[in-house]
Amino acid sequence: MRDYNPLSVDELGRNAARALMEYPADTLPPGEVFEGDGVYTLHYTGAFAAYAGLGVDVPIYVGKADPPGRRQGRTPASTNVLHSRLQEHAGSIESANNLELADFRCRWLVLDPVWIGLTEQVLIAQYQPIWNVVVDGFGNHAPGAGRRNQRRSRWDTLHPGREWAPNLQDRGETAADVIAAIEAHRERPATGN
Repeated sequence: MRDYNPLSVDELGRNAARALMEYPADTLPPGEVFEGDGVYTLHYTGAFAAYAGLGVDVPIYVGKADPPGRRQGRTPASTNVLHSRLQEHAGSIESANNLELADFRCRWLVLDPVWIGLTEQVLIAQYQPIWNVVVDGFGNHAPGAGRRNQRRSRWDTLHPGREWAPNLQDRGETAADVIAAIEAHRERPATGN
């Protein structure tokens, strides 16, 4: 069967993902503040061996920035939440003792909120980014007082430096364990969406 609906939800998500990846990669964080909500990709171009060869064609991380109040059904005035999220990520990378912010680039796309989650989902399914699929925890914030019993993320195990991460429970994995998981992930055949 060769059905094609250019207005199907899945195809609209793929269109937004393609549009994002057609933009040139920019510095992280972008130099100019901009308004809007949407999706973004981070790209690694440095010498950390487990990430060798990713470059600007394959995201190491895909994320989204929803408008504030969305979960409560509120529609706020325009904000710079997408740019702010990229700035937060730059801070996490700068805090890591084995990464350099200059080795990262980003892409972003301002979207109507209805398309944000779908586009993020399409990008993750297509690229299987290491920091989304294998090395969880990059997008984490410092946990509140009642959540300090949670385990340290794989990201904080592999890239120590965020000041709050050592206060979390040890996850029972070493950085070498996380690198082995990355290698296994990178050796698997591509799914090819």
